Amino acid sequence: MSSKSLDSPELLLLRRCCAACFGGGDLPEIGDLGSIDWERFLALARRHRVQGLCWRGIERLQLSPPQDVAAAFQAERRAIAAEGLRALAVCRELHFNFSEAGVPLLFLKGLTVGRLAYDDPFLKMGWDVDILVSPADLPAAALLLIRLGYQPATPPSVHAIREWHRTAKEAVWVKNGSPPIELHTRLVDNPELLDRLDPFAAPRTVEVVPGVRLATLGREELFAYLAVHGASSAWFRLKWLCDFAALLAVETSGEMEALHRRALELGAGRASAWALLLCQRLFGIAHDVVERLGLSNELANRRLLQLGLAELADEMEPTQQFLGTARIHFAQLLLKPGLGFAAGEVRRQVRAMLRDPVG
Repeated sequence: MSSKSLDSPELLLLRRCCAACFGGGDLPEIGDLGSIDWERFLALARRHRVQGLCWRGIERLQLSPPQDVAAAFQAERRAIAAEGLRALAVCRELHFNFSEAGVPLLFLKGLTVGRLAYDDPFLKMGWDVDILVSPADLPAAALLLIRLGYQPATPPSVHAIREWHRTAKEAVWVKNGSPPIELHTRLVDNPELLDRLDPFAAPRTVEVVPGVRLATLGREELFAYLAVHGASSAWFRLKWLCDFAALLAVETSGEMEALHRRALELGAGRASAWALLLCQRLFGIAHDVVERLGLSNELANRRLLQLGLAELADEMEPTQQFLGTARIHFAQLLLKPGLGFAAGEVRRQVRAMLRDPVG
């Protein structure tokens, strides 16, 4: 599907509703809402996992979707909030137990980003809890999770955990009745990205709800991390770009440029430029920075932009299509300049497929 479909009435309305949650910039006019296919709009919101953002946007823009569509959005908004409350209970338990054991712990994405981006930790969809520990603390973290009733699902054995983390950035732990936990020992799949970022050097604490304060990445580190996180999946879900854009929207032009330059220093490669270009194209944010730094002048950046737009415009997720992840794998080769990085990324992808052929 052409990236021009991002300006179809339904996807343009989707972008407008999401932007209404964080004050997005200059977007094209929607025109006559009578032309909106509301069922398709709902399907797109589900595809991009932004039902909560969409419903808030519908309310703020004072739109009147058909009753059945409105009811579906309201029900899914409540379900997202309920899942967020379940995640909050897990986060409180993890924070308490890891603090008691003296194991430093950071919470990634999820509730902390929801609070920072939208001032509402229960607005964005989530299904798991992402936590980060130092590689040296992996044995202690695994023991704590076992004591809390969790068992590893990927890999399926406790005995394989240490070897698994030699090549994988995270392992999945599960417990009946609780959201899964993704235990990370590094932020990214390819260690050549963000190779100068120390996540525990300057963390910050976010009060996600009164009385519950969770540690997460510092402001500069979070900007770089979210850029690389979205880039690692070629930004195929609008949800990830909304989080990035919402955090970006409160920054001045000069602050955006400083964040981008810092991301380059931390090893984000082209991911930051890619994220800024997408924010400019979809939400009218970061025009001045993109133009001043000439981010669209580099061929690789333009190629990444087109790949990202194509992924976002596709009405099916990549994993639902034959060879659907091909664009993602190709995009990962471009995240840093040089044939050496591309060759190393190919080797990493091959190892990942051999380790986890289904994924």
